[in-house]
Parts: sequence; C-alpha cells; structure tokens
Amino acid sequence: MDAENGCCRQNGRVTPTAVHFGAGNIGRGFVAQFLHESGYEVVFADVNDELIGALQAQPSYRVHEIGDGASDHVVDGYRALNSRTDEAALVAEIARADIVTTAVGARILPFVAPAISRALIERSPDAAPLVVIACENAIGGTDILAAAVRELGPDEGAIFANCAIDRIVPDQSGTAQSGGLDVTIEAFHEWVVDRTAFRAGAEPPAIHGITWVDDLTPFIERKLFTVNTAHATAAYHGADRGFAQIRDALGSPEIEAEVRAVLGETKALLVAKHGFGADEQQAYIEKTLRRISNPELPDTCERVGRGPLRKLSRRERFVAPAAELVEHGHTAWGLLNAVGAALRFDVPADAESAELQSMLDSGRNAEDLANAITGIAPEHPLFPSLAEVFQLRLDR
Repeated sequence: MDAENGCCRQNGRVTPTAVHFGAGNIGRGFVAQFLHESGYEVVFADVNDELIGALQAQPSYRVHEIGDGASDHVVDGYRALNSRTDEAALVAEIARADIVTTAVGARILPFVAPAISRALIERSPDAAPLVVIACENAIGGTDILAAAVRELGPDEGAIFANCAIDRIVPDQSGTAQSGGLDVTIEAFHEWVVDRTAFRAGAEPPAIHGITWVDDLTPFIERKLFTVNTAHATAAYHGADRGFAQIRDALGSPEIEAEVRAVLGETKALLVAKHGFGADEQQAYIEKTLRRISNPELPDTCERVGRGPLRKLSRRERFVAPAAELVEHGHTAWGLLNAVGAALRFDVPADAESAELQSMLDSGRNAEDLANAITGIAPEHPLFPSLAEVFQLRLDR
C-alpha cells in the first residue's frame, strides 16, 4: 500500500481504491463489478460475518448477466472487512480511499456515517477529495448520508454526489457457486450520477457504466416512478390474487391492466414535469414491462413486495407521484388502487409487512393511519381519497 496516497501499487502502477459498504447482490453484482472494471481495488465492508468470511476466503466471484447483450464477468482482487468488528481498519481504509460507495438501503446510511466522519478527520490534508456516492433506491440517498456525516463533524474533504441506479437482481436462491458469491443479474443497467456535486477544478472519476448529468432529478424520478412503481404494483396485486411469481402475475390480463393504469398516470406526470417525450416515455414503459417479466429473471411477489412501509412513504413510488398528480388537478386512481393492494400485503416473515398489519389492526382510525404511514397531511388534496383506501382495508 502506498501510504502517501492510499493506492495500491501493482506491477509499478498505482491502483485507486474504492470502499464499498454493503456486500449483497447489488453491491457485488452491480457497483463492485463496475468499480473493478474501472481499475479500482474494491474493499467490501459489511456486518454479515458469513458474507465477509466468504469474500475473504474466495479470491473471485462471477457476475452472470441475462438478457440482451449478456456476458459473464469475473470480479477479483478485492478485499473484505467486517465494518462492525473492524471499525479501526475500516476508518483507515476510507482515509486512504479514492471513492466510497454504498448499497445498504437508505435507512442504514446514518450507520455508515460515523466511519466516514472519522476517516475524513484522519485523511491527509494533501489528499484529493473523497468521492462518496450512495447507490440506493431512494431520492437523494447521498444527501441522507452527507447530512448524517455533517452532524458528526466537518465534511470539507469529501464530495457527495447523488445518483440513480437501475439494474434488476432477482432472487438468488440456489446460487451456491464460489461460496455463494456469484450473482445472476440482468444485462441492462443504468447508473446516473450528479456532475454538479464536483467543485470547479474537480473532475468526476472515470468509472465504467456511469452517466454524468447536470440535472439528476428527471432520471431519478423516471426510474422510481416507472421501474419501481411497476415492479411493486405487480408484486402487491399479484400477491393479493395469489400469484407467487412476478412474471405470472403480469401474465394475468387483470394485473397487467392494473400496472399499465399506474404507468399511464406516472407517464403523464413525468412528461409534464420533466419534458420527456410521450413516445420516449412509452418506449421506456414497454422496456420496463419486458424487463420485470423476463422469464430468465424469475422473481417473486413476496420478495419484490418486501418493505411495504418504506414503499408507502411520502417520497416513494406510489404516494409521491399520486400527490403531485392530484396537486395539479389530475386523478391517481391506479396508484391509489396499488396502495390498497400494498395494505393487504401480509407476509409475517417480512418485518415491515408484520409492522404494517399490526398498525392496521391496532384500532386506530383510517385518517390517523393514512397520515402516519404515508406522511400525507389531512389538508392535502390527496388525503380524502387516501383515507378511503385505508378505510376499505379496515372494513374488510
């Protein structure tokens, strides 16, 4: 290790280092793959002892793509450490790193912040700014992490860049090769990152697969309100009608109609708000439906529907577009219908589903529950219809 700049020297060449939080399927099969292909030495950080042990024991794993343009990729030359038990080592790695990425879930980001904050204090004053990109399915995910870091100390030595990511990783059951590290994933990918986070004179890093843009919001909302909304709508309506697989649910004319109704509503919002062409957005919709129903990427309604409390929250895939549509005088019956299906998602093995059902069965009234779960205030024009949806669940 080159102690002065924190890079590894291999065969006389300086290798940049990336610390990646979250060694799950998205972390290994998307973010780390692209960092590796860009010449970075990847240091995985995770709290899962078994997963870290497998990464430490296995010198490589394979990313198996499915779909148009698919190929296999070998990821090697990485290191791994337990971010819970090896915090000092983690801080030292971040202090020397060029970039930090995450794929841990938006709610976990505040727990990542202390190590980054400590590392910024220990970082050499002559080092280039640490680039931090939170690769989460959340609007402003990196902002959440940046705010948590700033609560703990100064952040002058870091550049925090928001991003939008899109790549479907199906259920990996039965994937036991390479100690269970291999990942099956779709070939399609989108990783869009905010270029404006970089101050004058600071150049974004050259990372394979990233598209740098000056306005990230249209891309974030197009993905969230199309791909995530469609996937979750199919999952909740599918589960409600007894389907196990997403592809089988979408094979039902009734559920396909429900999904298309939702996407028609979000299309109207995205076209009016961000200037996407109507034909362009319809093509994006059709591609999305092909992707999530791909028979080579089997996924279950139960897995896709996990975490309903987060998915029903104010800034998420159903309530956010519905609220904006109603604010501008439009209806959002398809989105509200999907909310109703989400309220009936009863999977005791999923902690959020169990919590949601407990709240709904607690005796609280529909208005109180609608406000608490979705974050929509009673004075908002969406609220009366939203409360009706909650009342229908309570009356069942």
